[in-house]
Amino acid sequence: MRDRLNGARHELARVADELYPGVARAGSTRLLVRDDWIPVTPLDLREVRLGWVEDAPAPAVTGREPEAAALLPEGAGAYPDALGSLARPRLFEDRTCYRLLEVAWPELAFTRARYFDGVSVGEAAAHELAAHKLAAHELAAREFAGDGGERPLPFRTLVGDPTDLRRRPALCAVSTLTLRHDRRTGETSFVLHWRDPARVAHGGGLFQVMPVGVFQPAHESAGAERSDLDLWKCVVREYAEEFLGRGEEYGDGFDYESWPLYRSLTDAREDGRVRSLVLGVGVDPLTFATDFLTVTVLEAETFDAVFGEVAAANSEGRVVGRVPFEAETVRRHVRDEPMQAAGAAVLELAWRHRAALL
Repeated sequence: MRDRLNGARHELARVADELYPGVARAGSTRLLVRDDWIPVTPLDLREVRLGWVEDAPAPAVTGREPEAAALLPEGAGAYPDALGSLARPRLFEDRTCYRLLEVAWPELAFTRARYFDGVSVGEAAAHELAAHKLAAHELAAREFAGDGGERPLPFRTLVGDPTDLRRRPALCAVSTLTLRHDRRTGETSFVLHWRDPARVAHGGGLFQVMPVGVFQPAHESAGAERSDLDLWKCVVREYAEEFLGRGEEYGDGFDYESWPLYRSLTDAREDGRVRSLVLGVGVDPLTFATDFLTVTVLEAETFDAVFGEVAAANSEGRVVGRVPFEAETVRRHVRDEPMQAAGAAVLELAWRHRAALL
């Protein structure tokens, strides 16, 4: 069933989208939002204020309920146990993450969580829907012979509204559309990533903007949890990993200020050669993955000096570089290509705000 899920995520996302008719969307995409989750105009990332809640109430749904247990092999306590034993992705660690509690732009509230908290709910719900769709095909044949009945989605029903951030562990990723802008020629391009299902636990088989990373501290030390509660630090680490091939091991005491990549990108941001903005936040209807939608615009000379020629592959999949940021290309990737909902949403919103971005 995991293979079916990974092979049909785009189709299943369309099915999941139809399950939430009363929830708002980001533009024409499937990304689920609340009315105040998409700012009217892009916000500079430096304007966003991140708050910390030490003793937040536990989520109502954790993925260890009987409705989730029915999806698992005997002996598995939660979905990550089964996934780790039967179809373990190459990148699969139960690291500390930030759990989103509230969105009130420009303020965000977070508390602590673990990576497997999100997998236990989101991937289990996606697995349940994949099994339901497969059963529906079998059911159609039996109904033709007079044997049938509705098969519900009990775990997804238990989760309820995916935009209710307090009900489930809403772990976040930062989905960044990277625009290379040549002021001399007026040409703008972006980079896409095809996520390999053998390497990643989420979004396998789909295109996504690049870079994207789970919002989490760089390492597990006590001080990193608070010092790394910073969207820009997360974005720069993902540039290092996805564009430049750096590993994810940073170590206790890692110093951003003396790290050449962080220093060069931050200096460029301060003098206007790089701009990083946030366009909103939304939830994937299939997996409940919650993404911040950000755009980083780099002047062509800065992009080339920092990244050079982007490699054709990285640790999470295949890279498609220098895609023209033009109306038809954006339309095709938003509507026709197998894109993650967050990637489609940030592309559409960036095109809507292109005058302000460029």
